[in-house]
Amino acid sequence: MYRTRFIARLRTAAVLLAALAALSACSSESDNGAESDNAAQPAETVPAEIGYMPILPDAPLFVGLEDGSIAAAGIEPKLVSFQNGPAMVQALLGGQLDIAYFGIGPTMVARGKGADIKVVASNIIEQISFVALGNLAPYFEDGDPATAFARFQQDNGRKARISTFPVGSVPQTVLAYWLDKQLGVDAGVIDVIHQGASQVQQSLLTGAVDGAAILEPVVSIVKNRLDDARVVAKGEAMFPGQPGAVLAVRAEFIEAHPEVVERLVAAHDRATKQLKAGDEAAIDAVHQYVGGGRLPREVVAEAVAQSSDNFVADPNRIIDGTRRMRDFQQAQGTLGADTDIEALFDTRFYDALESADRAGEASASP
Repeated sequence: MYRTRFIARLRTAAVLLAALAALSACSSESDNGAESDNAAQPAETVPAEIGYMPILPDAPLFVGLEDGSIAAAGIEPKLVSFQNGPAMVQALLGGQLDIAYFGIGPTMVARGKGADIKVVASNIIEQISFVALGNLAPYFEDGDPATAFARFQQDNGRKARISTFPVGSVPQTVLAYWLDKQLGVDAGVIDVIHQGASQVQQSLLTGAVDGAAILEPVVSIVKNRLDDARVVAKGEAMFPGQPGAVLAVRAEFIEAHPEVVERLVAAHDRATKQLKAGDEAAIDAVHQYVGGGRLPREVVAEAVAQSSDNFVADPNRIIDGTRRMRDFQQAQGTLGADTDIEALFDTRFYDALESADRAGEASASP
């Protein structure tokens, strides 16, 4: 009896082995010599703590997470969500975060305070708009914008209350730059309230403030819900060539895993192109993260469409703008330590990607 069972088990094992061999052979034939999907994956993945904010400027990250290109780059992501840039600065200074998607302002602050990080790609440029509500908007629509706040104060007996991100952030810096360089007025002409993204949105929707220097999707949300909300100044008018959010990586991580960073930048560039094209899968990915996934998809789609020209991956595009922002922040006293702009950027990964693309185009030409 035992011998019979043993023989039966041997036959079963032989059948299984034959089936596996057949499957392997079929797989090899179906590939026709091409690499399989698994072969395209890195041999092993590297754990990485990734800090981000659930805002549109970090959209390339969300696309990469959802389409699998972050994992394909060889990264096992541990996501850490933040409400503002200063909190991410503290995390970096505390030894947390291998990779950070955040504003260039906090990036310079972190670098100036000793965080050895490098900007390897840009996310977005000229992302900040000034939204004015019904009680303030008419002063920009009728009359000189440079006198709008003064006329508002004269008629209402108080300064306009304006919300934006904390001091040193990109939105706060762009607001200050707009007042000083573009309108030529003193910052004291308004009362500024510093808040996180969700608080800025709530302040606008409840009428607790008269306007805000803010980014998408808050701009689209407020315009959709409040008929009297107006964008009275866009990014290119507030701070021409303004750098926005970036992809920064800790130098130690770059040194240890340059090939991973190379693939990450390539994935970042592909995601940027998808966002610029209004790719539906990219919009779905952004919808999963921005606003905690609670926003209507059509609002997210509108925000992506409004920002299509602003999505820029090339870090070289923002070096001059970053230098101007640094100089302005230092003059304003909002950037304490000096930041070496050349040392802040590491463009070699994107530059290599561009060179490869140009070489491919050249070889494809008749």
